[in-house]
Amino acid sequence: MNAYVLGYLPLFDLFLLHLGLAYSQWLVLRSGVFSLATVGVAGVGAYTGGVLVVTYGLPAPVALVAAAIGGGLVSLLLAIPLARLRGVYQAIATVAFIQIMLSLNNYAEKITGGAAGLNGIPKVVDTLTLAVCALATIYLMTAITGSRIGRAFDAIRQNEAVAASLGVSIEAHHRLAFIVSGALAGFYGALEAFHSYTLVPSQFGFPFLIAILSYVVFGGRNTIWGPIVGTALLIILPELARPLAEARMLVYGLLLILTINFLPKGVADTLIERIHAKRLRAKPAPAPAPTAGS
Repeated sequence: MNAYVLGYLPLFDLFLLHLGLAYSQWLVLRSGVFSLATVGVAGVGAYTGGVLVVTYGLPAPVALVAAAIGGGLVSLLLAIPLARLRGVYQAIATVAFIQIMLSLNNYAEKITGGAAGLNGIPKVVDTLTLAVCALATIYLMTAITGSRIGRAFDAIRQNEAVAASLGVSIEAHHRLAFIVSGALAGFYGALEAFHSYTLVPSQFGFPFLIAILSYVVFGGRNTIWGPIVGTALLIILPELARPLAEARMLVYGLLLILTINFLPKGVADTLIERIHAKRLRAKPAPAPAPTAGS
């Protein structure tokens, strides 16, 4: 039994790591920003943490904090030009950012190790650490969702004009979403570095982008459960059917097409909506008010 559990522990670790990055992507989409920069910012955090520990000998906790701050700052700088863009133009600009970061990580050999990678990173992150970080991230996302900031994000996503008429600062809330999302991506990028011994630039490329985006779209973009369900299902499904594990990107692509066509709100969000609707239908109708003559 122990051997069976230990055999699936790396898969659980992968789920926890990718869940944090899924929430980073989920947050900007929820705030009405069509940004795909999460993977690029995660690369910034991963190399920041790795270089600080391997090259400069800093403790891993300090490097994690620096990676989170670095991710937040990069996202803040990225938010400035993106404030003038909307929709697909934001997506194109952030995809370009990912390509820029890929190129920098490849060609800055003296810092990142280039295509050969950054090696010798100590593995100081275990399953317990990842679980604590994931629970803290879920708590943070739940707190944001239930706050005035979360309600402002919802209003902006649904209709920017109406949100602005209610006194919501669109630019300020977009910037805040970028900073929090970037700090989260940088932090989890560093966790990835301290969990995998080595980093190569291709880790944070377009296949990783498709995977993270698939978690959010497949699970749902409106509830806190969306990234959890999407990440869990898309990581577990290829492993349950072993021949599909090698065709993970194909599975993700097919599921995205099917989800967008038949479950546009995502698996978790659609299920939650149907449960709420069923409960409303099951409630007894209110008794009619007594008339004056009764």
